[in-house]
Amino acid sequence: MEKVYLITGAAGHLGNTITRRLAESGSHIRALLLPNEKHIPENTEVFYGDVCDKESIRPFFENLEGKDIVVIHCAGIVSIATKFDQAVYDVNVTGTKNVVDLCKEYKVSKLIYVSTVHAIPEKPKGEVMTEVSRFDPEVAVGLYAKTKAEATNYVLDAAKEGLNATVVHPSGIVGPFDYGNGHLTALIIDFYKKRLTAGVKGGYDFVDVRDVAKGIIAAVEKGKPGECYILSNRYFKIREILDMLHEITGVKKVRTFLPIWFTKITATLSEIYYKIVKRPPLFTAYSIYTLDSNALFSHEKADRELGYTNRDMKETLKNTVDWLKEQGRI
Repeated sequence: MEKVYLITGAAGHLGNTITRRLAESGSHIRALLLPNEKHIPENTEVFYGDVCDKESIRPFFENLEGKDIVVIHCAGIVSIATKFDQAVYDVNVTGTKNVVDLCKEYKVSKLIYVSTVHAIPEKPKGEVMTEVSRFDPEVAVGLYAKTKAEATNYVLDAAKEGLNATVVHPSGIVGPFDYGNGHLTALIIDFYKKRLTAGVKGGYDFVDVRDVAKGIIAAVEKGKPGECYILSNRYFKIREILDMLHEITGVKKVRTFLPIWFTKITATLSEIYYKIVKRPPLFTAYSIYTLDSNALFSHEKADRELGYTNRDMKETLKNTVDWLKEQGRI
């Protein structure tokens, strides 16, 4: 039976990386894009729709009788904004519910839902976090985490009812093929253009988007129904990331690193400034919280069951810089 991959959010950073990898193997791919999307994945059957509008994405699932249908639900809004944003809730929660309901209706053979490590209840600093089977939006910190926690529960509930669904939890994604303005991509661009005069103390678990894509594709065959898998790497201080960028690019080293307490005070002003200059904010109250949070995640389960692996972060950053140069963005 021919396998057909249905990828939502196929023009996003992770979605288009998954699509590229599947296309290289000659897979039959349907890509769901928003209307007027600029970056259309190559070698795919393109569909336009909005996950918030269930009927607009119904054709994406249709006319696949006799096919082995695999849905990889990447569509979502990653937000470090402090204020509530209805669009984030609509896409991350309502959109996921629509996709799950259509997966059940059209009897897909597999659903991979891309959640996030932010949905996992945070343990005290120093304690390593592993997969959990239930998520509490009330405990999750920040709108993004709350919406992903709620949506993840919906997917797991569907799995209990018989849907062959597996959840993956990527950590902070970085790497080439980001046509948008992901937070690490913005950091790299600002560093290269010498707009970053100071860094922030703190850090997070950053992972190569290509490693996450490979892990997700492995989960299609090896991921167990109703199970979750953390697709992380390791904790990196922001200083480590910037020092590696200095070694890769030769751009002057950032030597000033602001304490968390100071950046918390200035975070609101930072959000206003970036809004004025029309660039994604690097530092918001939520992103500062994240950089000061416990970010010790174990990907041992994914290593063991999916054959998940990580590449060296310096390679990731060099590949990203080279790709941004190719795109004329730096």
